[in-house]
Order: sequence, then structure tokens, then C-alpha cells
Amino acid sequence: MKHTILGAGGSIGNALTNELLKTNESIRLVSRSNYSVTGTESFRADITSYEETLNSIKGSDIVYLLAGLPYDRKVWIKWWPKIMKNVIDACKNYDAKLIFFDNVYMYGKVDGKMTETTSYSPCSVKGEVRAIVANMLHTEMEHDNIQAIIARSADFYGPYASNSSVLYFLVLDKMMKNKKAQWIADETKLHSFTYTQDCAKALNLLRKKSDCYQQVWHLPTYSPAITGKSFIDLIAEELEVVPNYTVLKKWMLSPMGLFNRTVFESLEMIYQSEYDYLFDSTKFNEYFNFKPTTYKTGIHETIEFYRGK
Repeated sequence: MKHTILGAGGSIGNALTNELLKTNESIRLVSRSNYSVTGTESFRADITSYEETLNSIKGSDIVYLLAGLPYDRKVWIKWWPKIMKNVIDACKNYDAKLIFFDNVYMYGKVDGKMTETTSYSPCSVKGEVRAIVANMLHTEMEHDNIQAIIARSADFYGPYASNSSVLYFLVLDKMMKNKKAQWIADETKLHSFTYTQDCAKALNLLRKKSDCYQQVWHLPTYSPAITGKSFIDLIAEELEVVPNYTVLKKWMLSPMGLFNRTVFESLEMIYQSEYDYLFDSTKFNEYFNFKPTTYKTGIHETIEFYRGK
């Protein structure tokens, strides 16, 4: 079976590549940078172009859409719908299965647990975009035009996530350098985090089961959720350091957004840190009898991973 990863080189792409290599699967890594890993095929392509997308998945049995775009609402509005259409059309052309790695922005602010049946009620521009692209794929799945899975994750942490995990930027990296950690909005609120290694294992399990297609799945995430303070305490315990941290309130970040585009783009998502963020993966856990990695174990393994790099 030929596995093609669109958006190779990212957090989940690298974790999945490593998981698939354990069983000597045939893997094609597609990126604009021609990203390569020993034991895989590298392919340079820009998936905003249909022709390049089509060429990149030729001969594929299963395609994983794991691409990330710059954290900019204007970029998302312009390119996410185009990318989704290109990938859907290319997969349909070659009769390839598709697994789309998605987030939870389209749910908006949820009072209680987020599940696979939570309605789409985005309260951000980026959430509106994610709802649009998810619905594009839903429509194709409902009409059986494509065999596909939407696999959703909470905010993630773990090995390979140094370029895309807020937890890594604000907490882990700082504490490993014996600096004061930072948390956003409210460190007392509960927040679910998905472990990158669990994501990779889950995607590998889902792709093997024909009855898992045409569905939305929440990837395995440890429950109960954890507070920011507890997360920082666990990291400090593992590193054997004092759990020093500061909380970045919205009123502190707003002026910074005038001069920093990343901060500006993050402000519309700050509700995820101001309220409890509870991600439920019971459906997956029960179907596969899967036990998500505990936060204590995940933090230990993550620190060991980065210490070994």
C-alpha cells in the first residue's frame, strides 16, 4: 500500500511517518521543501496547485492531508478551500482514500465536552474557514464520492511538535532552559491536550478499518482534562525545577497584537484558554480499546525526546 502524506515535515506528519516506518510501509512525503526521511520517497509539490496535487498523489492508496498554513486568517480564507478542493478532486481521480487531520476551531465555544456530534458554531474567522473545508469533505463523504475520514485532535503536544505546539513555545522549551514559563488567559481552566504519538497510532489504526470511513473521529486524548497550573507542575516535577510561570492576560496581549501578527491572529482564539476546553475521544477509545497516554507519561517521553535531539 502506498501512503502519501501531504504536508510532510510537520508535527503529526513526522509522528505518522515514524509510525508507518515501523512496519516498513511505502511512504511518499509531499512538501514544498522536498522534505525527506530515510526510508521514504520525497516529492516536491505545492498543493495550492491542482496539477501539482494530482501529480503528487498518483499511485497512492491512501492520502493524509496534514498540511499547515501560516497562522493568518487572510491566508486561510484564500487557500484552505482551494487546498481541500484540490485534494478531494485528486483523490477522486485516482480512487485514493483520504484522511483529513482537523482541529476543533469550527465548534466555537462549547459549554461542556466536544464530541463528534458537536454542531459547528464557529466564533472566529479561522473557525469559519475550518467549518467550510470540513463541510466540503462532509458533502463528498455523504454522497459516497470519496472514501474519507475526518480525524480531529485537541491542541497537541509531544515529540516532533516543536514548531507547532503552543505548549512547547510557552512552557516546555522555556522550562527546559530554566526560564519562567508562560500560560495564556487563565491557568485554572481545564484544557485537553492530545499527544502526538497517540495521534500517529490512531491514524494508523483508523486507516486499516473500512467501517471507520465516512465518519468523524476524535483522536485519543487523555481524560480528565488538566489545568494549566497542573501541566506546568508536572513538567517542573519531571525537570526537577521550580514551577515558575506568568499568566498572559488578554489585556496584556491586545496591545502586543498591534505590532506582532502572530499575537494578533491568536487573539480571536483566546476563548479556548478563557473557558474550559474539554475534548472527548470516548468513541475512538471504546472502538479500538485504546488507552490514551497519561499527561505524566506524555510529558516524560516528550522531555526525553527533546533531550535526545
